Amino acid sequence: MGLVSWMVVGVIAGLLAGRIVAEPGPSSFGLTVLLGMAGASVGGFIVGILGGSGATGFNIWSVFVATLGAVVLLFLYGLIVRRAT
Repeated sequence: MGLVSWMVVGVIAGLLAGRIVAEPGPSSFGLTVLLGMAGASVGGFIVGILGGSGATGFNIWSVFVATLGAVVLLFLYGLIVRRAT
């Protein structure tokens, strides 16, 4: 997947994950993009373990996989932030 499409999928996944988890989390746009991009990797790993294909390009499946991973990362981020305060 190209860098620009990975960034676009990351933005979409980060924003969707923020809506799904609905916890106080990363509020900056840059952190949302990084969370979504990392979520694509985590989601691809999780789906790969389950026997599917991960984020493969700019399509609905990739957004779903990236959002799945971003939700996992956002949940873990929320646990860490709550524990630190």
